[in-house]
Amino acid sequence: MNTQDSINYNRVAQAIAYIKTNFKQQPDLEEIAREVHLSPFHFQRLFTQWAGVSPKKFIQYLSVDYAKNILKDRGATLFDAAYETGLSGTGRLHDLFIHIEGMTPGEYKNGGEELSINYSFADSTFGKIIIASTSKGICHMAFVEEEALALSQLKEIFPNAAYQQFVDALQISALQVFSKEEVSLDKIKLHLKGTPFQLKVWEALLKIPTGKLVTYATIAENIEHQKASRAVGTAIGNNPVAFLIPCHRVIQSTGAFGGYHWGLTRKSAMIAWEAAQTAGK
Repeated sequence: MNTQDSINYNRVAQAIAYIKTNFKQQPDLEEIAREVHLSPFHFQRLFTQWAGVSPKKFIQYLSVDYAKNILKDRGATLFDAAYETGLSGTGRLHDLFIHIEGMTPGEYKNGGEELSINYSFADSTFGKIIIASTSKGICHMAFVEEEALALSQLKEIFPNAAYQQFVDALQISALQVFSKEEVSLDKIKLHLKGTPFQLKVWEALLKIPTGKLVTYATIAENIEHQKASRAVGTAIGNNPVAFLIPCHRVIQSTGAFGGYHWGLTRKSAMIAWEAAQTAGK
């Protein structure tokens, strides 16, 4: 890290510390920029390059995370959560939850009480999987060793949702990706819960052609966050839908395959299988 990079890093670290201390006051861009002795324009650009999100988005994430803890751990009302988070009212809290969490604060507090989820188990080319769907699309897919444990982990996401072991049309369509016929991933409906940054990364993964590999740095560049490779790696690691969102196609800049949530052996097999499918095309 050169001298200027070190200075920039320290400024961003100082800004993050200030935001974490003062986010309940919902500081604006000008206030935070003054704290680190930069113009709002230069601070906005610097912070976004290093943190992967804008200062405003960072405050929003902290606000929602704090509100989630209040709603979940203390059983507070939506009004209390909004007030203690420094938001103008429950309407503002509602908008932030929809934008960041993909659900209303009431739905979060209720643990997905009004959400109906179908799930099933299936054998795939790379081992047994659990696949789950809402009326909007596939919300979860993971490789499993024990069905009971896999179901328990799924229910931790929305503990109060209504679950039914049922194979629906959405699941049948999604499982076609394990056939030898090429399936367009963008034709499969997904219902994803994630931050705007995570969704942006997952969208970039969907654009990686079958049989091709890219690096974490390339994904960061594609979403115009060149200095956010670490944040990109975290978002990739939080991929909720195995194989459908092809995080297995991302490797290290050295050429090493790197880690994989469902095992490096499985990742290697996926890469080899897809390479074989596209050979000669």
